Amino acid sequence: MFGIGESYPPLEHSKRIRRYRENKKLFLGHHTDVFQRVQNRLSRRQAEIIYISANLPGVICKKSSDFLFGEQPTFSAGKADGSPEQINLERIVESNALHITNYESALSNAYRGDSFYKVRWGQEYGGAVNKEYDPFRAIIESQNPEYVFPVTAPVNAGKILAYHIAYPVLVRDSNGEGWILNVESHFPGEIVYAQYRMNPVNISVDNEILEWKIYAEITDARRTIETGVPFPLVVHVPNYSTDDTWEGIDDLSENKALFDEINHRLSQISSILDKHADPAMAVPTGTLGEDEQGNPIFRAGIDKVFEVMGKEDVVPQYITWDGQLQAAFMELEKLINMLLISCEIPEIALGAGDVGTSGASGLAIKWRLNSLLAKVNRKRQYYDKALKRVLVLAQMLEKSKQTESAYELTIPKIKFKDGLPNDAAEMANVMSIRTSGKATISQKSALMWLDDLTEEQADAEMRRMMDEEATADPSIFNSLDSSPSDPGGEP
Repeated sequence: MFGIGESYPPLEHSKRIRRYRENKKLFLGHHTDVFQRVQNRLSRRQAEIIYISANLPGVICKKSSDFLFGEQPTFSAGKADGSPEQINLERIVESNALHITNYESALSNAYRGDSFYKVRWGQEYGGAVNKEYDPFRAIIESQNPEYVFPVTAPVNAGKILAYHIAYPVLVRDSNGEGWILNVESHFPGEIVYAQYRMNPVNISVDNEILEWKIYAEITDARRTIETGVPFPLVVHVPNYSTDDTWEGIDDLSENKALFDEINHRLSQISSILDKHADPAMAVPTGTLGEDEQGNPIFRAGIDKVFEVMGKEDVVPQYITWDGQLQAAFMELEKLINMLLISCEIPEIALGAGDVGTSGASGLAIKWRLNSLLAKVNRKRQYYDKALKRVLVLAQMLEKSKQTESAYELTIPKIKFKDGLPNDAAEMANVMSIRTSGKATISQKSALMWLDDLTEEQADAEMRRMMDEEATADPSIFNSLDSSPSDPGGEP
């Protein structure tokens, strides 16, 4: 893939990388960079038009990511809580801040369509910090998909056999300034490192290099490292995909036409309102001053005042026009509704439209969010498969580097949350029905959950409650000052 005379990025991947970059601009709200042609169709007087864009792509990406990883999933080794396998799994998850990595991966996956995890053995700061504070361990991190070039099976385009990670670096050496391509090829059981020299051959108007040509290899840089793991240490996660390609499908590309039209409609509405805010004025003939030839003095384009007809025919008034605003707003509303339907996001998820959640049960709200939950569940299946593989690779890598590891290799079980707030009253009612009214939670656990107390604080609160109950117990009065006639009392 990276031979002398070849292009970087490889030509078969250039369209994918261009889509990544355009969609990221949409996600960040830089719509003018993607829809520049809209400026040419709004008006002939572009200087008077303000281009307005609504960052709906950002909302679409963030909403599905919030429901997918907004709440931390639970990772279980399938063993007891205190077992070495469970303790080790939790250590890997926490030391890599995997919850944050997962959320960022899902957010980028929504606009790119692809995400990659890479597992490596090393130090987080690459040796800049002492081993005592930054020990060698299995590190799980996200890999920018723009720099990943998979190799697929000949008869199955959806099966990835190896991964090339290639990224350009501008360096200055004895030969002057030049571009170096660093290539990291992940194969089963080994990683091959290589470096190439290349020159830029295609530069955009924004001074962004779009293509390089490789002209030489730095042979001294080529080396091979055995990983001790019989699989590549890179895992691909598609946003969702089909069975004839490895590439994922993002959430934005299919809706670019709607984004463009919504922005166009907003800009036109703004232009109409601006014209209404500063209209021209019609006055009777003779109202304005005259020059030496008796001609009225006015500059229609600047003063926006016109003399028309005679004094008896017109009253001074502003000139307004019907900009069809009602139709424009109706079209805008229809476009947004069509976009939300296409993106499988109900208005209730955005707090817009007829929300109607007052007094509604958690189940009723969940049914209204059915389309969004189905979309999130589709993404969840891909992440469940990928995260299991990532955590197994991390365990394999650790066991290959630390032969005396005290845990067994396990395939973790991942329990995802649905991203919805729990309806405590509804849950308590269901539990009461299923247990015939029996208690399903201890007083101590209830205090810890409701008041956000630690176990020690809950114990102290329980002791205070018991002391108060003992003080208020009416039976204590039976032993005080019994009367002499009482057989059990003392004279």
